[in-house]
Order: sequence, then C-alpha cells, then structure tokens
Amino acid sequence: MPWDGDDLAGKLEENLEQQQAAVEARANKSTGSAEDRARKAQLESLRLSRSRIMGQLSRATVPAHRTMLERALQAIDDQMSEQK
Repeated sequence: MPWDGDDLAGKLEENLEQQQAAVEARANKSTGSAEDRARKAQLESLRLSRSRIMGQLSRATVPAHRTMLERALQAIDDQMSEQK
C-alpha cells in the first residue's frame, strides 16, 4: 500500500481535534470560576493550534503558504501573550 500524505494529514488533524475536545472537557470539569475555565480552555486550544501550524510550517514548501502559516503563528502567539 503506497504512502498517502493526505490520508496521514487527515488522521493527524482528526487526532488533534480529539485532543482539543478532551482538553475542553477537562477544563469544564476543573474547579474555579467559569471565566477561569474558559480562559484555560482557550489557552489550551491556542497551544494545540500552534502545534498544528508548526507541523504544517515544517512541511510547507510553497512561499505563499509558508507566509500564511507564519502570519497565523504570529496571530496565535499574540493571542497567547494576551491570555497570560
């Protein structure tokens, strides 16, 4: 069976979505105010998105795509610094 990059990328994306759902579920169960839980869930979501984009950036070869990913990464980093 030949290696299918699109299939692998789809499985990785699905795995990240499942991880994000699990993180959100844990954040909702944790103690603290609803605002604290929402902030923690948002921060974890940003971490997962950042990880996904870093992976895509490591494989990107088209300059325009790399630029788009770098901008998305910068936007996530800005949001993360605002959350802290």
